[in-house]
Order: sequence, then structure tokens, then C-alpha cells
Amino acid sequence: MALSWGEITHITKVDPAKTLPQELTVLRDTDLVMVGGSDNVTEANTLETVDRIRTSVPDIPILQEPYSSGQISKETVKAVDYLSIPAVYNGDRDHFYTKHLSFFTSLTTKAEEITGTGLPVVGDLIASKGRDAVADVAAKLLPEGYVIQNLDSKAARVTGVERRFSEDEIAGTALATETFYQFPIMYIEYSGMYGGPSDVEAAAKFLDETVLLYGGGIQSHEQAREILSAGADAIVVGDCFHDDPARFRRTIP
Repeated sequence: MALSWGEITHITKVDPAKTLPQELTVLRDTDLVMVGGSDNVTEANTLETVDRIRTSVPDIPILQEPYSSGQISKETVKAVDYLSIPAVYNGDRDHFYTKHLSFFTSLTTKAEEITGTGLPVVGDLIASKGRDAVADVAAKLLPEGYVIQNLDSKAARVTGVERRFSEDEIAGTALATETFYQFPIMYIEYSGMYGGPSDVEAAAKFLDETVLLYGGGIQSHEQAREILSAGADAIVVGDCFHDDPARFRRTIP
């Protein structure tokens, strides 16, 4: 399912380790579902969650945001439309690039498990069949330039974030995301806390092709509109989807 970012303003983040609402048709007014989490998320509960979402809202694209390569298999790759891989700019090196190298290493060493196609080795070179298998997975990858701004959040703790970026640094990060790293997504994450529009405004002026996402603490239509008006392409809402579906509906712009 192709993504048309011009039509996406509301993204729902679903944690497979958390209880889902009884009625998942509440997702019918969101534009994209992002599935992922760090604690107790497995290949099995990821697949179960994706299957339930597909059954309830078959027309909504699903993007998996895996925390580790252990949450990915050939079944998960087949089940979702895209894989979104975060690179946390203000985190530790594990969460900026080491985990990504581990993921691609797993593609070359466990290809049968992840892609369903072995990687035939000729001397020190991977044969074309193997490269094609890796390419099938890579075609679904959407790298994210990620900034975590709530130092008290679990996201900050697990990724080694020790300080917030200033607005000037946010602007520089946005410029680097688009022009140097050429990532398709930049994500400003306040993780449970409403950060307001200032970081979004700082980043948006330096992004033309890269999509700007904001997540954190949005609980109302007014907050959603404030962030979108500041220049975000889409907002990401997670906690209230699991905790309060009625409040979740009020975040839809």
C-alpha cells in the first residue's frame, strides 16, 4: 500500500504489548497506523496486533517501527506496508547507528529467517539472489531522523538521551536530515508530554522533501491544529488510543 504523505495528518502509534481497545474501528479516521514499542514487544504480538488492525480497518496503511531486529521476521515484513527505523540524534550511538548495522547484519546472516530466501555466498561476495532478497526488505524501509525532547520519558532513558536539543539545534538537525542524511522522515518526540509548536516551527522551515512528524501529549483537536499549523506534516498519537478512545477521537484534526 503506497503512502501519500500529502494525505496523512494523523498517525496512531499502537503498542503490541498494551491492551487494545475493544472496538478497533476507532482507527477508521486516522491516516496511518505505526506499530511498535520497546518493552515486551515480540514478533508474535506484533503479528497479532497487525492482523487485528487489518481485519478492522483494512484500508489503513500499517508501518512497523521495530525497537530491535528481534521484532522482525519474514512474517512481519510481509504483514506490514513499511518499516520505520529511527536514528536518535540526541541518544547514544547504539540508537543512532549500531542497531541499524545489527539489523542489516541480521539480513545477511539470517536471511532465511527474515526474508525467506537464503543468501548464497560466492567467495566473499553475496550473490545476486541474496542481494535481491535484502532489497525486498530494504524497499520497505523508511529511515527516521529522531529527536527525543522529554528527558523524563522512558524513550529518553532507553535511548541514552541526556539533554534536549535547543531550537537552533532542532533547525540544524532538520537541515542535516534532509540534505545530508536524506531521511524521508524527521520525528520530534515529546513522549507523553505536550511540547508545543516551537520545535516544530524551528524544524519546518528547513524541510521541503522530508516529512515532519510530531508526537507527544496531544489530547485535543486544538493541540492537533496548533502543531499542524506550526508546520508538522502529521501528528502521532499513542497513549490515549490505548487509554481513552473517546479522548483519542478528539485528537483527529
